[in-house]
Amino acid sequence: SGQKVCYGDLKHSCYKIAYFQDLSRRVGFQEARQACEIDGGALLSLESEAEQQLIENMLQNLTKSGSGISDGDFWIGLWRSGEDLATTACPDLYKWADGSISPFRNWYTDEPSCGSEACVVMYHQPTANPGLGGPYLYQWNDDRCNMKH
Repeated sequence: SGQKVCYGDLKHSCYKIAYFQDLSRRVGFQEARQACEIDGGALLSLESEAEQQLIENMLQNLTKSGSGISDGDFWIGLWRSGEDLATTACPDLYKWADGSISPFRNWYTDEPSCGSEACVVMYHQPTANPGLGGPYLYQWNDDRCNMKH
């Protein structure tokens, strides 16, 4: 099993973070989505800057706790199906998997890049050298849905 930590706040009864250092245990977007649904939840939909900050704090606390979390991005529930690609600007095609309609976005510089990348991760690469948009921490990046995170 991976490291799983559950936190609650006033609006949500629980946020569950699953992180696997063992690369063979990491999963693609649809597998992560199904795992959340089996647990009675959904991949994370971030509705505000305050909620984004809450999640960042949770990840920082996990790192500080000596759990050994290293580089490894986290799937969030934002994705695009590729529909309306001809009539809609690519960034506007991203929707929350749980059906929520929050317009909040926290893209890294020059993201989303679109193309074959249709599922979204929250960066968590503390050992990476910063890029043009700063450290690869907590901003969002579109990635191929079959990547293992």
